[in-house]
Amino acid sequence: MFGPDSQFHRFFNDPRWALAMVRATVLEAAHPQIGAALIDNSTFVTHPWRRLRNTLVSLQRMFGADDDARQREAARLNRLHVRLSGTDAQNRAYDAMDPQVRAWVVATLFESSVTMCRLGGQPLDQTTMEQLYVEFQAFLAVLGDQAGHLPPTLREFWEYYDHTVETELENTEALRIILYKLFDHLPAPPLLDGLPTVWAAGRALAGPVIGTITVASLPEPFRRRAGLPEIPGAQTMMQGAYMAAGLARFLPESWIQAEGLTSLLYLSPDSDDPRAATIAALRGRMKRAGALFRLVTPFPAQPGPAEAAEAAERNGPQRSAEEFFDAVLDQTGDGYLDWPDLAAMARELSSRLDLDEPEETRLYNAYAEWWRELQAALDIDGDGRISKEEYAAAVPSLAGPALIRAAEVLFEVTDTDGNQFIDADEYRALFRTGFRRTLAGAGTEERYSRSAFVKDFLSFMSGRQRSSAYDPLLAEA
Repeated sequence: MFGPDSQFHRFFNDPRWALAMVRATVLEAAHPQIGAALIDNSTFVTHPWRRLRNTLVSLQRMFGADDDARQREAARLNRLHVRLSGTDAQNRAYDAMDPQVRAWVVATLFESSVTMCRLGGQPLDQTTMEQLYVEFQAFLAVLGDQAGHLPPTLREFWEYYDHTVETELENTEALRIILYKLFDHLPAPPLLDGLPTVWAAGRALAGPVIGTITVASLPEPFRRRAGLPEIPGAQTMMQGAYMAAGLARFLPESWIQAEGLTSLLYLSPDSDDPRAATIAALRGRMKRAGALFRLVTPFPAQPGPAEAAEAAERNGPQRSAEEFFDAVLDQTGDGYLDWPDLAAMARELSSRLDLDEPEETRLYNAYAEWWRELQAALDIDGDGRISKEEYAAAVPSLAGPALIRAAEVLFEVTDTDGNQFIDADEYRALFRTGFRRTLAGAGTEERYSRSAFVKDFLSFMSGRQRSSAYDPLLAEA
């Protein structure tokens, strides 16, 4: 069911799958429970590239050949989902562990994979389609869901899918954000930081096209019921996009590997990766092109993280409370700090460092205690959340015992030999595993003590101190 011989593995590096993933995400967001969970807990608006990378890493682990990695990832996903429950704006309950909800997520991935082949002019034969369906059933079973939440046969699946589309999906807030806000305001990936004009021009063209293609690919009964507008010619544009993406399959395999492309998006200029020098030269040429482009187009200057870094060098390592609130604390992008924001931080750290129990639970508990400390100190109006104004007017440098405990958990999982110091190899492993980058020469000259590690973490998390380590982890998109 898994590994390099599976049907899923064949699709994973298909360029059309990028379009299929967007489509599947929209269909998931249209489910009332999933849409509510995304609005309340997800960082997909403020950190879309991070969300994409984490999804790809998770799918690789789940469908890879390593059964131990698959079981660990399934346990991690279950621990993540069990923490996601609540009520939506209409006071309807949602629960990410609801087996019907989990089945719908898997159903959208399967159906969108089938649809991408059909729209690309290469529909799957019955045998291949049945094999792919069995693999997705196995994926759901690994998560612990009992048989029956997805129909047992492919014929019954299509009946289940059509019924869900026609009776349960809604034009949710999460769906509208993805279609009409996310692509229009999509931040640049780390690779294109410092090229705001080039990115703004590309996004202005690509954003509406992706939205139009996605809407045109959705099931017609849902489009009609949800009132989603379809632009004349959208069907032709959609089929052309899928067929053009399909032609990319004939490029050299190394060019279209999903893992390689994702790592390239996150390649830092100071990395020791051999590709970094080439990327740096390309960025220089793109900056010059961007300067020329600004002379002949009305696109306004849009400062990116690179400009912010340059400003930081001029103004020192401090940043304003408002900037820190937007970049770090408000992980869900709703304008307030509350528990889902800190839970997102704990989730990101746990996922990047691949923590197991009990370290993951200890980290979540420390963040939960920190939230209670922040709420008691900064929630002036008592509404259960902290506004940017409340944060800026109070004591942004608050660092209580709970945040210290969070730092100590991170130190202990990094100090693998238990000698109370992070040595050079452990430090480099922390950056490669946790931050997806390598800082040449950083932290390699001397050992990093527990007190120094805790101090650096607190200076970043409790106030306004910039950090070349934690900014890429928690502040970048």
